[in-house]
Amino acid sequence: MTATRLEGLWRRGREFLGVDYAIMGGAMSWISERHLVAAISNAGGFGVIACGSLSPDQLAAEIEATQTMTAKPFGVNLITLHPQLGELIEVCGRMQVGHVVLAGGLPPASAMTRIRDTGAKLMCFAPTVAVAKKLIRGGAGAIVIEGTEAGGHIGPVATSVLAQEILPEIRDVPVFVAGGLGRGEAIASYLEMGASGAQLGTRFVCARECIAHAKIKRAFIRASARDAMPTVQVDANFPVIPVRALLNEGTRRFVAFQHEVIARFNKGELGQKTAQLEIEHFWAGALRRAVIEGDVENGSLMAGQSVGMVTREQTTAEIVAELVAQAEAALAGRAAAEAALP
Repeated sequence: MTATRLEGLWRRGREFLGVDYAIMGGAMSWISERHLVAAISNAGGFGVIACGSLSPDQLAAEIEATQTMTAKPFGVNLITLHPQLGELIEVCGRMQVGHVVLAGGLPPASAMTRIRDTGAKLMCFAPTVAVAKKLIRGGAGAIVIEGTEAGGHIGPVATSVLAQEILPEIRDVPVFVAGGLGRGEAIASYLEMGASGAQLGTRFVCARECIAHAKIKRAFIRASARDAMPTVQVDANFPVIPVRALLNEGTRRFVAFQHEVIARFNKGELGQKTAQLEIEHFWAGALRRAVIEGDVENGSLMAGQSVGMVTREQTTAEIVAELVAQAEAALAGRAAAEAALP
């Protein structure tokens, strides 16, 4: 009975994705590659390849490799600011990718049209109701809302607030909720609010199939929610795009580095543009150093606040099953409470 209730709540999301469970894997650069993506899809969820800065040839190779590891649906996340966005879309079309997720800013209408012309279902991130409605008019078949609790690049608004603002207003397409989700009870709550599914990233970093370095996994398992903090901006004249990650020597050094660069600017040693570029380039290659090389002191340990709920390494199938069981138990508890009312 409770399983039927869960199935009913996320039926729309399941049908849109073509999966057993409307649980999407968040697209994490260097992490959401063939092994983890295929494992999530094989477990009944929906894996998503993080294209990031991959070239068209590299993306094609990643898609092909993933297709050899799973016959289940999976998607590709493309960054709208990628200089070869058109070629990446062409790769997805040629390789018959069923779902494309556009992230990293408001996508151009031409890109949205090209994706739909390939026959793929289009998903877009929306930070407000107005943007969501604009994206739907442009052809988005589903919307993802992601709160500031998420790992990596973040916006300023909490998941709970975005859900209250957007879910009651967007009913004509499925909406997937992301940011800070670590347990099935939270997924169930958002489904009851009107969401069609959920997206999780941080929980899957410690999946056995994930290629993240063992030192990264240990750092995640030891961390609490308070350890995942956004990068600090020290001067409004030199903006820093906030990125949520585990605090380490690199994050502490980044604050000092900003002060050093701004001091050189104030002395006339650097122009503003050059100073801004130096600040922006501080983290160049830092995510790869952490994920692949295991440099947990100086690399970027992008993690959402749900990292405190990562307590051990598990198989991807175990993580998905645990989330589903928790959601079912939460719904069963509420159903029992309702039945007990006079």
